[in-house]
Amino acid sequence: MPANLYRGQDARDIAIYVGKCAGNPNCGVTATKSAPARPTATTTTGTTGGTAAPDGKQVFASAGCGGCHTLKDAGSSGNVGPNLDQLKPSKDTVAHQVEVGGGAMPAFKGQLTNAQIQAVAAYVSSVAGK
Repeated sequence: MPANLYRGQDARDIAIYVGKCAGNPNCGVTATKSAPARPTATTTTGTTGGTAAPDGKQVFASAGCGGCHTLKDAGSSGNVGPNLDQLKPSKDTVAHQVEVGGGAMPAFKGQLTNAQIQAVAAYVSSVAGK
């Protein structure tokens, strides 16, 4: 996990939860804020080979990319990872980084499907810097 991802009361709340609830789903601590959405197979109306393709913008949002990266089209202003609008990465670069991670970025291979990785890579590379 990237350093300083959460600060102040949010960091204290997370520490309390982990301390009290690690391995105990009935610990009695409840969240005061809703958790971010988890990656889903949200689809577009287009299809590829009979299977609906994931929506790259939705994958970006649900995987939490905006918590670390700035991307104007997604309405995100994270500052842990590179500003994608300035970097303007290629689709292949994004796909590789999402799969294997690097630096403070975790690998998403195994958490996202290959189709989701390709969709988010296509999305980021097509809107970055615009």
